[in-house]
Amino acid sequence: MSIQDNAATSTAPRSTYFPAARIAVSALFLLNGTYMGAWSTKIPEFASRLSLSETQLGLMIVGFGIGSLILMPLAGILIAHLGASRSLKAATLVFLPTLILLSVAPNIWTGAGALFLFGGLTGAMDIAMNANAVEVEKSMRRAIMSSCHAFWSLGAFFGATTGGFLIETIGTFGHALLLTVIALAALAAVWTSILPDKPHAAEGRQKARLPLTPLPWLIGLMALFSMVPEGSILDWGALYMRDELGASLALSGFAFGAFSATMAIMRFAGDHVRDRFGAVTTLRVSTLLAIVGMVIAGFAPNAYVAMAGFAVCGIGISNMVPIAFSAAGNLPGFAQGVALSVATVMGYSGSLFAPSTIGFIAEHTSFAWVFSTLPVLLLVVLFLSRHAVHADVRQKD
Repeated sequence: MSIQDNAATSTAPRSTYFPAARIAVSALFLLNGTYMGAWSTKIPEFASRLSLSETQLGLMIVGFGIGSLILMPLAGILIAHLGASRSLKAATLVFLPTLILLSVAPNIWTGAGALFLFGGLTGAMDIAMNANAVEVEKSMRRAIMSSCHAFWSLGAFFGATTGGFLIETIGTFGHALLLTVIALAALAAVWTSILPDKPHAAEGRQKARLPLTPLPWLIGLMALFSMVPEGSILDWGALYMRDELGASLALSGFAFGAFSATMAIMRFAGDHVRDRFGAVTTLRVSTLLAIVGMVIAGFAPNAYVAMAGFAVCGIGISNMVPIAFSAAGNLPGFAQGVALSVATVMGYSGSLFAPSTIGFIAEHTSFAWVFSTLPVLLLVVLFLSRHAVHADVRQKD
């Protein structure tokens, strides 16, 4: 891009707040989240149909994570060569039928293959939709990443809360078929509104490889250490409240509920905050709030205080990962899909694999000790926060 192009873009007025391209990418985040929520309700039936023990199911779920970690970098390379919009359309089309595969798999091997594809293709779609959201941010000259992730959270809530009812009403296959048909219709409705972007052939040939400089990896480390606490609260928050704080089974469920509720609310507000105060300041304040929340939860004398701590932590963590992804997608001198895939792979590996390590540590210490020491990771994010400046698209080309 020439100096004249840079100057023209930097002074260009912002677009309307809800152009068709923003609605389209938000809808795809909603779809992806709905599928994840729907899968969570299918897990008991999936395990029963394939006669899986808890250990076997755990290995299956690890296969989901491995699929994501394998196909995410490949999606990043594809984006560098073909562009985000074409990659997003292809990944979404291939991903949507996988829910049916999970629902009809007759044995362990086909189930493992279906779950590998489900995890891998949702990861590929995730990379592509985040890359497309970065392009929409650039075109609008506004931050939208946090609200996109809020739509994902909303979709996950919708998929999880309706899945059990639909499975009981129309069966496992009927549930998957209905969601697939609705999702394909929604994709068709937004197909032409997905913001097109042109692949940069020269850039793709030269830089569509793992970066050798540290900056993308440092931003990936920010995403990783932001998502480890999120995965830990999801997997272990309820158990901590029940076993160590004496909460009832019903109250224990509010551990992640309080966290996810404040996270969703703040993600819808996060773009306005980032536009007003900038990504670096927003990330620093968010990280401090997350640290305070985790400390409150870790040292809580009872379940209610812990729940309040998780809620504060949700406010803080809500916008940390979207800012890291925006920063990775806007790094100068890198093929966008490759830099973004580094951040997303590192980030999601935190929520996929770190909780099992934390469970092992807690077995030999306590969950209170784990939650009270997790802020050490957030201090690293605070130290690296200056790199979030790349997320501020208003001053970029």
